[in-house]
Amino acid sequence: MLSKDSSLINHFLFFNLSLRTATIWKTLSPFWGEEYTVHLPPYFRTVSFYVLDEDSLSRDDVIGKVSITKEVLTAKPQGVDGWMNLTEIDPDEEVQGEIHLQISVLGDGDIPRKLCCQVLEARDLAKKDRNGASDPFVRVRYNGKTYESTVVKKSCYPRWNESFEFELDETLADTGLLSVEVWDWDLVSRNDFLGKVLFNINKLQSAQEEEGWFRLGPDKSKHSEYEGTLGSLRLQLRLRDEVVLPSSHYKPLTELLSQSVGSQLNGNWPDFIMLIDETTTAESRQEVANNLVKLFLGQGLVKEFLDVLFKLELEKTTEPNTLFRSNSLASKSMESFLKVAGMQYLHRLLGPIINRIFEEKKYVELDPINIYCRCAGLHRQQTESDIIQQSLSLLQSYLSELLTSILQSASYCPLLICQVFHQLYLRVQECFPDPEYRKVKFIAVTSFLCLRFISPAIMSPKLFHLREKHADARTSRTLLLLAKAVQTIGNMDTLACCSKEPWMVCLQSAIQQGITQLKDFITKLVNCHEPEDLELQTRMSLQCGTMEKEGFLFLHRTKDKCMPMTSPFKKYYVTLSKDTLSYSRTQHSKVSSSDAGLKLLLIWSFSINSINSAISYIYCIENSYIVNSLFIDPGCDKTRHGVTLQEWYDPLDPDLEAQLIYQHLCSVQHKVDGLSKLFSILQDLHDAHAAVEEEERSKNKNLFLELQT
Repeated sequence: MLSKDSSLINHFLFFNLSLRTATIWKTLSPFWGEEYTVHLPPYFRTVSFYVLDEDSLSRDDVIGKVSITKEVLTAKPQGVDGWMNLTEIDPDEEVQGEIHLQISVLGDGDIPRKLCCQVLEARDLAKKDRNGASDPFVRVRYNGKTYESTVVKKSCYPRWNESFEFELDETLADTGLLSVEVWDWDLVSRNDFLGKVLFNINKLQSAQEEEGWFRLGPDKSKHSEYEGTLGSLRLQLRLRDEVVLPSSHYKPLTELLSQSVGSQLNGNWPDFIMLIDETTTAESRQEVANNLVKLFLGQGLVKEFLDVLFKLELEKTTEPNTLFRSNSLASKSMESFLKVAGMQYLHRLLGPIINRIFEEKKYVELDPINIYCRCAGLHRQQTESDIIQQSLSLLQSYLSELLTSILQSASYCPLLICQVFHQLYLRVQECFPDPEYRKVKFIAVTSFLCLRFISPAIMSPKLFHLREKHADARTSRTLLLLAKAVQTIGNMDTLACCSKEPWMVCLQSAIQQGITQLKDFITKLVNCHEPEDLELQTRMSLQCGTMEKEGFLFLHRTKDKCMPMTSPFKKYYVTLSKDTLSYSRTQHSKVSSSDAGLKLLLIWSFSINSINSAISYIYCIENSYIVNSLFIDPGCDKTRHGVTLQEWYDPLDPDLEAQLIYQHLCSVQHKVDGLSKLFSILQDLHDAHAAVEEEERSKNKNLFLELQT
């Protein structure tokens, strides 16, 4: 059973990485429906999910957690899917990280022997304080004596370099234990336990000295009185272990892919692409489409790749009304392409109307079955017709604003998207030239733009990063009705919609007007490749600026290249674009731009979602004036070991995409035998994996945790 206002935090133990879902308000049965792909280091051991009750004024209350070990995930390569009971949180068990120790036994003969424990450093400790760090110190115990190290303030990667000596008690040689505990020091409340390591003295005397990194363990576990009564959490998880070879090994595969796409220019059908199209299953199609789109984006051939898929799909289609309506490789690839290349466009297009609906929180309902009479004042109630009329007026207002935005967006829609839609438009027109099919070329474009891109973003703005939280029930219904109207306009058939849902008849005139406007928009969109339209698009992009990423982050300015671990960070509103990096105290206050005197800007955030996407984008910036070098503290991991938000500015990894395509081809190798060149390439890759897997495994391993809550 869950407490009200539950929110879910995913905390990855031993990796110091946390994610947070949206908060679902006032419910004991929350539904999140959120997906993440997380890059994990090879040495991770446990993945934990914490359910919390969000409080506006005080600290959030922890309801319970689910922990899954690496062994469980590895044992089920197809994934784990099911309900898992929440367990009570014991602060003494919430530990992570390692400590570097050197332990030795000194003395020999008549000289009394001593036990020496040198505490060097620790890494990846748990964050126990509100500032996102801890104040760790070490407590060493042996034979009734206790020593404590100094406190290192605000660090999860402390260094002590302190030694402690004990008189070795020979009578306790078999049963004596040396205990090394790490604690978080607190001025007011009690200290927080961070983990401990125990050493058997008998083994130490045999080895004389032991040095290394030791994993911090929990204290003795306690029996939970709430076991089985805290509720349960349904999760879908799949751990993927991929060894990525050096780029040279994938060059023949990427070249063959490029040649198969280019072969259509010489009148030859791309057998390789046809093979992939035929061998993908419903379960693997979306993933293969993502890999192919990203790989061809990196090769600069995504337009040609999508054109091949358009032609393959049109060859198989005899009924124009079903064109691109199935979940084919062409449909999935186009959907992935729009999400990667069009996210910035989508945010600019839908951001204002989505924000307006969230802020107004108006009651909108057209279906008489769902309408309830609400008190409009102290002395009278609204009738059903009053509510429908008011709802119709609001919905028409939202729809009108959205259609106006869509019409205006032809000037700033990314050029690559315009070119792809131009190809699609022409291919469909060539395939269905008869006058009775004159709408089909428009419907082909709207089937992707409206039905697979704009409408899903309207219904679920949180999943497209348009809002930080899910909508409440009232706002969700408004968004659903608006999305239905957009889908009807995209289908360009008002009669079909009205026959299924008669209560939509009142929107018929607005929808008919929207169809006309959408046709005008598509005509402009598919002709943007012409010179005058390119000039217009360039001019509009200059007027609108190149806003890429903005939000609150914690910054530290310094003119030195050292890492000021104890210096304070300050909260600024940061705007990061392709040309400038600017920041200010508030969103609307005076902006300070980056300048030559700013040699190093350290960014720190409580949210890994914010910091990882910002750093990832910094790597993509080509203007060296902004970032001459990026210094990462030794305690930080590579930026790819974080959350992949599937946003347009996520850095491409062509070697990884090629590896995933190789894995798909291996799974259908019985159908590859007829393509001798491809078979030879796959065999070479298999041999390369066998030769370097053991040597490079720890260095090049990529672990993907795919999860749904």
